[in-house]
Amino acid sequence: MSVALDRQIRPIYDALDTGSHKSAITECNKVLKKHPKNALVKALKALALVRYQKVEEALVLCDEVLESKPTDDSTLNAMMHVLRGLGRHKDMITMYDAAYKKQPTNEELGAQTFFANVRANNWKSAQQIASKMYKQFQEDRYLYWSVMSNVLQANDTNTPPEMRTLLYKLALRLITSAPTPSSVHSDRFYLHLTILRELSEYDEAMTLLETPAGRNICEINLACNEMRRDIMRLRGALEEEGKRAEQRILERSDRNWLEFLSVVDGTFASLTDSEDAKEQSTSKISNTLALFTKISVQDGRKDRSGLLGLLELEHRARKHGVSTDPARLLRLIEQYFETFGDKACCFEDLKPYLSLDGEDLAAWTKVLETCFSVLSSIEAVRRAINAHKLLRYNLSASELSVDAESSRATLYISQYLEGLPLGKALPATELQHVDDLAILAGSAFVNIWKVSGDEKYLYKAAAILEFALAKSKQAFQMRLMLIRIYRLLGAPSVALEHYRLLRVKQVQNDTLSHFVLSRCSTFSLAASGDLTFTSECLESSQIYVSNSQETNDYVIRAFSAEKYSQIPQFILFEDWLENSLQRDITKLEYLRMRITHETISSDIVDLELIELKFIFDRLHHDNRDFQILLNYQPKIVEDFNTQTLLFDKPEGHGWVWSFLKSYIKVFSHASDLSDVVEEKLLVGDRPQVSPKSGSLKDRLAQRKDEELAELTRDELSLISYIDSLAEWLEPFHDYVRPPASVVLADVAKNTELKTGLPLRGVDIPPPQNGHGKKEEETPPITEVPEVVAGFFENMKTRFEDSKHAGSLSEILHIATITQEAFLLFTTETMRFKPASVVKIHKLGNLVTKFKPIRALAIAVLRDMAASLERLSAQEGTSEKRKEIVDACVFESSEIDHDIIINTFKKVIESRKKVQEGMAKGLLKICTTY
Repeated sequence: MSVALDRQIRPIYDALDTGSHKSAITECNKVLKKHPKNALVKALKALALVRYQKVEEALVLCDEVLESKPTDDSTLNAMMHVLRGLGRHKDMITMYDAAYKKQPTNEELGAQTFFANVRANNWKSAQQIASKMYKQFQEDRYLYWSVMSNVLQANDTNTPPEMRTLLYKLALRLITSAPTPSSVHSDRFYLHLTILRELSEYDEAMTLLETPAGRNICEINLACNEMRRDIMRLRGALEEEGKRAEQRILERSDRNWLEFLSVVDGTFASLTDSEDAKEQSTSKISNTLALFTKISVQDGRKDRSGLLGLLELEHRARKHGVSTDPARLLRLIEQYFETFGDKACCFEDLKPYLSLDGEDLAAWTKVLETCFSVLSSIEAVRRAINAHKLLRYNLSASELSVDAESSRATLYISQYLEGLPLGKALPATELQHVDDLAILAGSAFVNIWKVSGDEKYLYKAAAILEFALAKSKQAFQMRLMLIRIYRLLGAPSVALEHYRLLRVKQVQNDTLSHFVLSRCSTFSLAASGDLTFTSECLESSQIYVSNSQETNDYVIRAFSAEKYSQIPQFILFEDWLENSLQRDITKLEYLRMRITHETISSDIVDLELIELKFIFDRLHHDNRDFQILLNYQPKIVEDFNTQTLLFDKPEGHGWVWSFLKSYIKVFSHASDLSDVVEEKLLVGDRPQVSPKSGSLKDRLAQRKDEELAELTRDELSLISYIDSLAEWLEPFHDYVRPPASVVLADVAKNTELKTGLPLRGVDIPPPQNGHGKKEEETPPITEVPEVVAGFFENMKTRFEDSKHAGSLSEILHIATITQEAFLLFTTETMRFKPASVVKIHKLGNLVTKFKPIRALAIAVLRDMAASLERLSAQEGTSEKRKEIVDACVFESSEIDHDIIINTFKKVIESRKKVQEGMAKGLLKICTTY
């Protein structure tokens, strides 16, 4: 490149770096006037166009550069970014492959070709390129790249089982042929062990592990040590591993809990039903008991491992029926509580072993009840909190009456207030020592609500949690509990405010967003112009965009640095995020809100249909974190998470499949896109399809009971309504839909008008005279299905019943489901709206049947809107405020009426706003359609 041209191109790079994409396009046009065939400038312009969202124009330039088969680094690098932005990884492979063939001695180009295949998960080609590079450049790392590619190909879900063994054997042959042993590098050693484990070559793996180099690596590398443990377990050498762990505990004072578990596993490894085996096992248990007792006495309060080991040992002995002392478990539990009862971890440590009953339970309860003395120190507070948690865990059904739970909540609150002064000197960023007492009180009130159905106890739970949160602003568990409670109370904006104060980042958008986005369309006011929840959906979905763009880079870096133990984890991470269940729950909720805000058109239908079909082919991973929600409820009742689920229904795989099928059915009918048209117009690579049986139509028709079990009563009605509506109108859609050639020609013409260039790969047929009248006869017009005809009347009845007996959340749910049914009816019948279509295809009698359905739907929605307006007017009255304040009266003077009023002012405003907004939205939809 000449110096003059370099000076002209520099402003383009500067504009791209600063995000001034329009300026970059202008600068590119200036240079292209003088150098119209310069591939680098074309590539840079294509990159600017992609980032400027002008994909059609970028595609033309992109294809031109690819046809020129560039080889210089600058053009290849620019094109790599263009093709990644367009999702065309296969074209990236082709481009680098062609360049590498032209310059086979260019090592950097070979590496980039390998990385291009890695980005596309094209492991077979990656292995071939790595092997070629090893033969040519004789660098060991290329051999290990080849081995790693074989392993990753074997791990691919689309690789047949018989092929996997073959690939692992090939990988083993390659790794054993390396000029230097794998033990010179810890990650190469890990890769070697992985292959031997997968091939069940445990003896050979042990030979490697027993070498001095192998032992040293396992001492300093956690991944290799974990692999060693796994191989020992698979080999059945639990006793041997137990002896090794015992040696480490005694000689090195190792207090890793995994070592203690290894000792326990080894103790019971050879246990069978025979009497001799049981006697031998009793001897081993005695030895382990002596070991752990010695450790617990030696460590005292310094470390919990010894006592926990004793508890685990007795727990296993009881499980296998070889325990020799019926009272030992209770003694150990009491000893542990006495020693570590003032540790925050005490409850979670003891929870797995609290299977007590009868006299043992009575004795244990008596011990705990003596711990509620004056809370004069932090240690006393922690011990009292643990005692409350442990007592609560073992409560019986007779002890869970409304009065008993109310008394407990009162006790928790009084002790919370008693211990609160102990944390008055803490910085604002620290948690109060008594926070768990407030959480216990909130849990008790939620349990009372679950038993009685009285919402006033939810208000009480919210009041005490809000009071505690004001003292302990970083207590995120309280915020999570409040989010659940406020959604149950129909106050979505307050729940969202608490969620935003959590400041979730990165992958937490996938694991925690379910707290506010699960069934969020119930609270959406998008129809009235409030896009709060749609924006939240888009923001939380950014993690999936960055995952697809960035995680591949981490894999590339791991290959470059030879971090082979990390590569499968990065790939697994990418797969779990790419196929996240929450991602597609959020997508469906966003779509349900989008059609209420935007006018339904063929463009929306077509774009959403393509994406929904991709989602339908995924095998989902549920990454949602429910364990983060604290659960201090008794073991005989549902946990806090289950108790506070909106509408008592989870939103999982079944919910996603049910709504996916419904929307794909409706959008497929409303769209002119066939598989042929989709294939022609798809810009990027088609996502990898999971192996599924049957055609799309057959899969859409399936409704499994386990899927429907996740739906609410009203969602079930909606699904049944959609199925009946789709089945009724499908023959008419198929009859009217234009052929693929006509659709493609129309797209090509529009593209040419927009970009000034023809659409590549699509031939426009010559125009034909006359209308597109079908030769076959119009399908017979049938009566409206009973489910469709009666749906809106049934929903009206449901709404009226819920107004008097249901919660606000349920009322909103019924209204949004009714609204959704009307919008999907509008989408299904959109094709039959033009008078010319009706006339040409003789569908007048069919369209006539739509009118009463539409009229009834609009009337029902208007009635619901009027009812919501009346409910909203009642929400802000002084009587309503007094009702809430009276419901939240506490005995303590520290939690006075002013605090309660200030707390619930936002709640009342939120409830009022959501009812008003929903009413306006329903009326707007009635007017629009």
